[in-house]
This record gives sequence, C-alpha cells and structure tokens, in this order.
Amino acid sequence: MDIPTSADISTQRQTAALVELRDVSKDFGTSKLLALKSINLKVYPNEILTLLGPSGCGKSTLLRIIAALEHPSSGLVLLMGKQISGIPGPQCFVIFQDLDQLFPWRTLQGNVMYALRRGGIAKEQISERAAELLALVGLEAFAGSYPHQLSGGMKQRGAIARALALDPLVLLMDEPFGSLDAITRRRLGNSLLDIWSRVPKTTVFVTHSIQEAVLLGDRVVVMGSRPGSIMEIVTLPPRPRDFASPQIVGLIQRLETLLEVT
Repeated sequence: MDIPTSADISTQRQTAALVELRDVSKDFGTSKLLALKSINLKVYPNEILTLLGPSGCGKSTLLRIIAALEHPSSGLVLLMGKQISGIPGPQCFVIFQDLDQLFPWRTLQGNVMYALRRGGIAKEQISERAAELLALVGLEAFAGSYPHQLSGGMKQRGAIARALALDPLVLLMDEPFGSLDAITRRRLGNSLLDIWSRVPKTTVFVTHSIQEAVLLGDRVVVMGSRPGSIMEIVTLPPRPRDFASPQIVGLIQRLETLLEVT
C-alpha cells in the first residue's frame, strides 16, 4: 500500500470527505446544557485530525457522535456521503482513555484473533494475520501474555492492534494516552505515527495537549467551550516536524493563544 503524503492529503481535501458533520448541535435533555453548537467539519481519507481543547468543550461528545454512540440534537453526520444511522457499526471504531479495554480472560493474541473472527477473516488466515498485527505494534513477543501482565502503554498498543483487526474506515481515539506518563505518552505518539505510515487509517484523535496535537495531526481543530464550537482549524506542515524550528514554535504559540480565550 502506498503511504499518503501531505500532498496526497491536500489533494483529497479538494474532493470528497470521508466523514462530514453539517451544523451538528447537541444538548442534554432537560438540563438544556448545550454541549456542541453548529459544528461543521470534514474529515478526509487517511488524515489524522486532532481535536484540541480544554476539558468540557465537547471533544469526546463529538467523537461519540461520529461513532453513533451519541445522537446529535440537530444536524447531520455523513459517512462517505451517507447519513450515519443511530446504530453503532464497525465502520468507526473507538479507542478510549481506559487502559483496560482488552478482554482480561484472553491473551493478547486471543484478543486480536477475536476481532479478526468478528471481521470475517478466513479461519486459516486468522493466526497469521494476528501475528502480523502484533508485530506492527511491536508486541509480537507478548502474544501469549494476558492484559494484567502488560504495562499501560502496551495495553493501548494492543487495543490499536485489535482495532486494526476490524479494519474500520475511521479510527476514533479519545485521549488514549491521557492517563500515561509524559515519556510513555510521547513514545506512543511516535509509535502511532509509525503504524499510520505503514497502515494509513483515517483517524480522529482527541487531546488536550498542544504538543500531542501538533506531533500527530495533519490538521488541528481548536475547540472552545460554553458551548462547544470550532474556533479555528489549523493546517500543519509536512512531517517530520522539528519542535525547535521557528515554524513549529510559532504554531504552538498560536494554539496557546487560541486556547487562552476559551
């Protein structure tokens, strides 16, 4: 599979979006709490789109609406030009912040094999494909380990392998590294980019870390709160990115300024 470049993604933005939100708003019943207001957003094939904003700005709610785990109070959510139904499906898979998403009674390989069976992979190919996916996330040596024997970072890499086994159109990641220490978090961010470079997957990644948003994203959607809305969408320069360069330092300062007014 050819790896998409920044130029490829730029060209795709001139064509059809894979996911599109049209004037999406969300309130929570009798409380009349408006979590999201008039969200208009397009997600393009094979890009990593990061949602950046303070706690309570509706990032996770927006992600759950794309996954059909929540329903918008108004507006439309389209996948490949068709309205997403109210029933969660395999097209959009969510990885949450919780480090215990794997089945504890199955080995790491068993978790991935379960997803492959659900994905309809031929029985004779399941074991080989599971080994390939574990190698992709650097966990082939831990195939026979159970989740309780793995570190937090390894569990999240295992969750990514299981998600890729289902081959969703869109991978939705809700602060998946948020509860990890800074060193592990940065290492996993680089691991995610390495995985993406080999198996490109349209990804929407929620974070409240500016550095993480800039490290991972092709574009950063800056969200403000009260109610949740899009303040600005910032397009990032091609990878690799030098965090000491004036361009990246300037972008980070700009994002910091935007978040200060939320």
